[in-house]
Parts: sequence; structure tokens; C-alpha cells
Amino acid sequence: MVEIKTPEQIAKMRAAGLVVAEIHRRCAAAAVPGASTAELDEIAAATLREMGAKPNFLGYGGFTGNICTSVNEVVVHGIPGPETVLASGDIISIDAGAVVDGWHADAALTVFVGEGHPEEVRELSRVTDASLWAGIAAMRKGGRLVDISKAIEGYIRRQPRPASGKYGIIEEYGGHGIGSEMHMDPHVLNYVERRRGRGPKLVPGMCLAIEPMLSLGTAKTHVLDDEWTVKTNDGSWAAHWEHSVALTEQGPLVLTAVDGGAARLAELGVQAAPDPLA
Repeated sequence: MVEIKTPEQIAKMRAAGLVVAEIHRRCAAAAVPGASTAELDEIAAATLREMGAKPNFLGYGGFTGNICTSVNEVVVHGIPGPETVLASGDIISIDAGAVVDGWHADAALTVFVGEGHPEEVRELSRVTDASLWAGIAAMRKGGRLVDISKAIEGYIRRQPRPASGKYGIIEEYGGHGIGSEMHMDPHVLNYVERRRGRGPKLVPGMCLAIEPMLSLGTAKTHVLDDEWTVKTNDGSWAAHWEHSVALTEQGPLVLTAVDGGAARLAELGVQAAPDPLA
């Protein structure tokens, strides 16, 4: 069953999304050489308290952080800790969530730490981010879930290959429904798998966390002994971008973007839905 939200519930998710956006703003600014991922986690915790929201990552399945901090070859679910200290030239995915009045939001961004990043690493992040927005733009009333997957994969496949030879589209992990819980149906693939069919119809009130993950090598991953940290099998670096998006009668509303997604969607010829909190 796919949970369909009322406009009032979407407004609460928008409030949670703005908390996530603020966590990202503060953590991205603090992701400098010499900072530990534990320090970023403390910033996230303080932001949640200050804005009157609850964490949805902390305690989830035993997870010990308020955010996920995934550095370089770690794709997702990196656990923040004082032993992980950022260095110039690193990249880090900061995946954050928040709950307001029982309604969830979830988003991730990839941050460049310091200087000295190779062009192929910068392009990896750009392609991942742009594929996310291609997927969001495909979230249209009357469409099907596979339209989002097709848009993400199609954008990636059209890009020039990196020096490593290919982009690995991570298959074991993907997006998901979100609302009264953080992870809900449907599962959102970042590629087209024909045996799954076209998936459910996209209707107003549907809310999805769309999150492409790409590597500069293999699409294969493994989980470390901590049962959370996901790394690429070949040690290639990975990027991860995510937004929570609500489909409304007026179009998509990017719940975790400060402007509701208006600027990026306009570049793609799509009008974002009005912000219920504006």
C-alpha cells in the first residue's frame, strides 16, 4: 500500500523538510579539513533541538547517529564518529532526516572538503545531482513510478564516460516512499528493471524520497562488520544526492529544498507546486 497524504500532512512534511535543509546548510559549512564526522553529528542534533524536530535516524534499527556521514568510497549509511576526520580532497555524503508532528523528511547531499578534487570526482557529484533532478521532474500526475527510474538512468547514460570508464549505478539501494514513516512503499529504483513493470501510478498525495547513488567504478557494494557502512567493492568513490518530494495537484514540491525546488525545476521546464508554508 502506498500512503497518500492530505495537503495538511504535506505541510507538516514541508516543515520537517526545512529542518533537514538547515541541517545540511550548517553541516556542509562545517565539513572542513580537520573536522570529525562526530562534530557534524553534534551540529545536526543541535539543529533538531533548536527547531523543535525529532531525529528519524537516531535509534533506527540501532543506528547511533543523527545523520549518516559517508566519506569517499563509502556509498551510504556511514556512522559518524570521532575517529573519522575529514581531510582536504575528501568528499562526504551527509544524509539527514527530521520528524515534525509525526511526519518525516529525508535528504542527502555530497560535499567537497577543502580543495584538490579531480575533475572526474566533481563531475561524479554533478551527474548524480542532475540525475536526481531529472527524476524529480518526471514525477508528474498520471505518470508511473518507472518514469522516475527511467529519467534518472537515462540522464546518467547520456553523460560522457569518466576516465575510470563508467559510472556504476548502485543497485542494492534506492529511494522510497516517505510520510508517517521514514521508509515506506514504494521502492524507487535508479535504473529500469523491466521485470518490475511500470510500478504504481503517480497521484497527488504521493511522497517519495528520490536518491541516486553513483560510483566511479563498480555498482557492487558490501556492508562492513558494523552492519551499516556500505562501501564499493573496488574502492571507487561514490556520490549520493537525495530529496523528499510531494506530488500535488499543482505539480511536484521538493520538501527538502529551501525554495521548494522552484529554481532547479524551472531549468527543466517544470513548475514547482506552491509552498504551503510560504
